[in-house]
Amino acid sequence: MKIENQQGCLYLVGIGPGDPELMTCKAVRILENTQVWVAPKAKENGASSALQIASGQVELNGKTVLDLCFPMKKVHLGQQQDPKVVQAWHEAAEVVLAHLDQGDDVAFPTLGDPSLYSTAFYLLATLQELRSKLRVSIIPGITAMAACSAQVYSPLGLGDDVVSIVPAAFDDDRLREILNTFDVVVLMKVFRKMDRIVALLDELGLVDNAVLIERCGMDGQKIYTDIREALNRDLHYFTTMLVRKKEIGAHAKTQIA
Repeated sequence: MKIENQQGCLYLVGIGPGDPELMTCKAVRILENTQVWVAPKAKENGASSALQIASGQVELNGKTVLDLCFPMKKVHLGQQQDPKVVQAWHEAAEVVLAHLDQGDDVAFPTLGDPSLYSTAFYLLATLQELRSKLRVSIIPGITAMAACSAQVYSPLGLGDDVVSIVPAAFDDDRLREILNTFDVVVLMKVFRKMDRIVALLDELGLVDNAVLIERCGMDGQKIYTDIREALNRDLHYFTTMLVRKKEIGAHAKTQIA
């Protein structure tokens, strides 16, 4: 129920890696009870993956859906950002703030978990520049890496493992250092970087330690235990690579279906 003169609450809702059944009960409840949704998309004329996933569990009838574009460009923290990206954040913030100031709660469904490389936090930071006080609730979600780990029967971290989570857009020198340093490396957003990643892993003798999961838990899921087979393929945006350097024992190995 809307309270007169009270600002609405912004919900950043993690909706998991892509399978609607991996949305948490709390995420579903919040989305069901919130009438205004942000539908984040990378292109003006594109579709929102987050909206598509969320609507697999929550009916859209009666919802107000705000189609907001967030261009996919590199963001370097502590540096000046691309003006188009900053403009998009501010335009989105103004739209959301108008609803919050009317007392409407607004839900921002975001892939995976809001805390991990999510556009939702850029929107939140921009809103906080415009309003010193803001009602916010963050709903964690299942990450793509957790879902991928489950699909390939391999732990993300075990024993004394040290784990690194890395966007594949890092330059080769930085990736090389990370791969040499950590026991387990999760490479995210690899779908357009496979040539250089495979070459780097081959250089380091780690090709056979890597597994690639495309569209994890969704229709069309593909698991590449030989990552060379994924070269020259048009991989989906939902593609993650796990690199584990340590064996966990033959007794723990499970055949991937």
